[in-house]
Amino acid sequence: MRLTIDDKRLLPGTTLQGGEMHMPASGGGLSIMELAGPGPRWLNAHMTVLADHAQSFELRLYAGEDAPRVIVRFGLMPHFRAAVALDMNWLDGHILFPGHRVGTQKVVCHGSRISRSEIKRAELVSMACYEPVRVRIEDLSLDDAPCPVEMPIHEKLIDEFGQYMPKNWPGKVTSRRELNAYILSEEQKPAAYPGGAFDKWGGCAGKRLAPATGYFSRVKRDGRWYLTDPEGNAFFSMGPDCVTARCDARIDGLEELLCDLPPRSGDGAQLYEQGRRGFGETDRGPGVLFSYERKNLMAAFGAGWYEKWKSMVVGQLKRMGMNTLGNWSDPGLYGRMPYVTSLPEFPGTEEYIFRDFPDVLSPEYARNAERCAQALAQRRDDPYMIGYFLRNEPAWAFVDGLIIADEVLRNPRPSHCKAALIDCLREKYGTAEALSSAWNHEFDSFECLNEPIEKASALSNVAMEDLRAFSARLTEAYMRLPAQACRAVDPNHMILGMRWAWISDPLLVTGWECFDVFSINCYAVDPTPAIDRVGELGVDLPVMIGEFHFGALDGGLPATGLEAVTSQAERAKAYAYYCQRAAAHPQGVGCHWFQYCDQFALGRFDGENYNIGLFDITLKPYEEMKKASLETARVIYAVKAGESAPASDKPESIPMIAY
Repeated sequence: MRLTIDDKRLLPGTTLQGGEMHMPASGGGLSIMELAGPGPRWLNAHMTVLADHAQSFELRLYAGEDAPRVIVRFGLMPHFRAAVALDMNWLDGHILFPGHRVGTQKVVCHGSRISRSEIKRAELVSMACYEPVRVRIEDLSLDDAPCPVEMPIHEKLIDEFGQYMPKNWPGKVTSRRELNAYILSEEQKPAAYPGGAFDKWGGCAGKRLAPATGYFSRVKRDGRWYLTDPEGNAFFSMGPDCVTARCDARIDGLEELLCDLPPRSGDGAQLYEQGRRGFGETDRGPGVLFSYERKNLMAAFGAGWYEKWKSMVVGQLKRMGMNTLGNWSDPGLYGRMPYVTSLPEFPGTEEYIFRDFPDVLSPEYARNAERCAQALAQRRDDPYMIGYFLRNEPAWAFVDGLIIADEVLRNPRPSHCKAALIDCLREKYGTAEALSSAWNHEFDSFECLNEPIEKASALSNVAMEDLRAFSARLTEAYMRLPAQACRAVDPNHMILGMRWAWISDPLLVTGWECFDVFSINCYAVDPTPAIDRVGELGVDLPVMIGEFHFGALDGGLPATGLEAVTSQAERAKAYAYYCQRAAAHPQGVGCHWFQYCDQFALGRFDGENYNIGLFDITLKPYEEMKKASLETARVIYAVKAGESAPASDKPESIPMIAY
């Protein structure tokens, strides 16, 4: 389904999946002149997905090019008349994740920026789905305030265990007695790797690559990069992110849809947390989070649930052949098996250049890098720590082809980056006349560069070359200064890089020499092209994938996640195919599944609600994934060494339902 807003009116456009559209009784709809004008701030609508799964949508805004300049993506639950409110202020590119409202799911602002006066065409698109989807759209309008949220559903949607009630699936928990018996039995099983092929770290007991150092390291053998464990054995890092009894189900405004919520006092107090402050800009605020995982553990183990769970989950992962606690895992598990972690705080500055890119040439950035690095001191001697990421998915790098020096000149505020750029240009050109000639723009003086310039790199080819070169300097400082500070505090552990969401521009690899491992997050069926891209850009480092997953709709969730397949069996096939291809690559040294447990069916803190767990929300494993994980662990070192071919059976993919 696509609605196109053209020169004068809103038109039903190309039908992608079928659509049912109810426009306002006036028939006036919305004109492009209203959308492109200086008028009301909020694009409002009531939307209902007439399907049994969630659906994702995009507002695509064009400025005359074939491709949209800005895309605002959001999700909706099935059979829920949602009050959708999209803020036109988001279009200036200042925010990536603006937050979500009750009845809508995660919102993401993709692309660069577009001013309202530049909008020539707009489309409201229902994204591709594996089946035809009917969507009802009502009351589309521009208004001065977001349309009020209503609660149109009054029957319960979530049972006492945290499961989504409108769906049934194999393995769905039906009684507290059944679930308690399962959890108690899991805690009694041994916490050990199966068979004799693995050493105590989960490395390959029969493949010594380097002398024992007492810490994890890296080595290159026969053109292939490897990690080595503290004994010097080959180590391919596999395990889930977010191994924690989390408190992440966003429930504020949804309480009447949930069964048997305990009181927020006494023992029940540990099941609730305040939401993340400062996340997003919607009228919902930080909200209230709830933990069904803790509730289910408390029901089985009682007051001692936490210590019992720590023993249980480490045993489960080891019996699956997994050897790593991925990012954002519970520090209480450290020392029970190897782990990766992140610098708790990445250095920033009081003023930012664009989104979360700091004023990296300021003394403040260098000072804060040294301060943030001190957090590593407490774990510098821990042999179980594989290494640490400096941060995860910088928001500024989500803009494809972003030239950060363009943003330095666009930002009206003074900065050390801007002062250094002006000095650099003054040194190169000497006079404003020479700069004007090279950049094809009239500058009366170099001081004119202190006034905002929109996309200066487009002024001339020389301007593009100058600003890309300076951007490389800024990107290098962005990575080098924190890395140097961290290395001084902790010389024992590997720096694992930045966990880029993707390599949106070749400049992102600038400064790779500061790291021991280069990290990316890669949502794809096959990670080979993404790892190839890193090597093609000149990075000679091992590559670790910090996130990947596959989801399906035959479990208990209404959305799949960022890679979708047809069933739980295909999820298992996809896991084996992906991991073995990562290992087969000469630079691949690990891949971490996102995540330990499924997300909450009505949305975590930011509205994601995907079937992406190794375990469901009741802490029961997906048996297909459990089997595939162990089988992959048993062959991974032969694949890594090039002695065996990786799995060749590709999974059956479908379009994702994700936001």
